[in-house]
Amino acid sequence: MKDHIRKAAKLLKSAPIIGSLFEKHPKIITIRFSGVIADSSMKRGGISYAKYASLLDKAFDKHEISAVALIINSPGGAPAQTSLIANHIRRLSEEKDLPVYAFVEDVAASGGYWLACAADEIYAQSTSIVGSIGVISASFGFEDFIAKHDIHRRVHTSGKEKSFMDPFTPVSKADLDRLKSIQKDIHERFIDWVSERRSDKLNAKNKDLFEGGFWAAETAQELGLIDGINDVYSFAKTKWGNDVKLIDMSPEKKSIMSLIPFGGKLEATRMNIAEDILDVVETRSEWSRYGL
Repeated sequence: MKDHIRKAAKLLKSAPIIGSLFEKHPKIITIRFSGVIADSSMKRGGISYAKYASLLDKAFDKHEISAVALIINSPGGAPAQTSLIANHIRRLSEEKDLPVYAFVEDVAASGGYWLACAADEIYAQSTSIVGSIGVISASFGFEDFIAKHDIHRRVHTSGKEKSFMDPFTPVSKADLDRLKSIQKDIHERFIDWVSERRSDKLNAKNKDLFEGGFWAAETAQELGLIDGINDVYSFAKTKWGNDVKLIDMSPEKKSIMSLIPFGGKLEATRMNIAEDILDVVETRSEWSRYGL
């Protein structure tokens, strides 16, 4: 029903006399995607499909808007969560016939760049970091630690791959080969997505484009990874005029204190604080890969 109203309003506006009666300021919805991409149960302050799906639905369903702008500041994260969000954005954009623009702040790398490619055009600051089209897996090995402390671990499995990449045993060649095979499949999907979305804008001559490298914005533009150097405010005023109105629909940011159950047990409070500290450490390591 709302789609019919939107189309009818557009037709009325196109009439010279009637259009002047309906004249309003252009409205752009902005949504901020900031942090590491992971399932909402794993990362409290980051980006997840569960956190953004309904928010995106509401944003694209707003009456009388001209476009949706994605403000991206993410070093990446979980491929499945990234793909779910990006596909949801594309589906809504096509259903509502609304253009989508992405604006990179500090970084749009790995999954962050995957998200940016959901937009029809991508812009960044001159000092932004863009790219990292690749897949990475990181873990720790504790086999020497438990041996040194005379700890005996007992694991019983049914199925030869149930103990895949066990951190308490040395990595086997079979496990490593399987991990690389999984990474290759995800990497190819990433390449397909970027190639589909950026199409003939990409500099096909650069062989390193899909090898996990990342660049400052000007080089990223030369490579075709972004469309220009700009910010959402300047872009909106240039495209829609000084009367354009930006409407922020970003999710609310929760502090550590807001997550502490003051009415609950002390042990639960300690657990929440410990989990949040771990989140901070893990998130910090993701950002540090890009010198941030």
